[in-house]
Amino acid sequence: MSLITVDLPESLYVKISQLSESEGISANQFLVLAAAEKMSAILTENYLEKEARKGRREDFEKVMKAVPHAEPDEYDRI
Repeated sequence: MSLITVDLPESLYVKISQLSESEGISANQFLVLAAAEKMSAILTENYLEKEARKGRREDFEKVMKAVPHAEPDEYDRI
């Protein structure tokens, strides 16, 4: 386990303390979870961008042409 010291604005510290208490976890655990969630979001975005760069418009159009045209179900209409 590694240790990191972070300077937080007082208002952010207070809100983290309140939220972590309401969740029944420590402020430390709250921050670990928040960092993990942010890291996951960034890594997912990077992965999707990398995969999207591999895509070709022709392949997309081919797949879309295979999708039958159908009206949406009643519950799915706008």
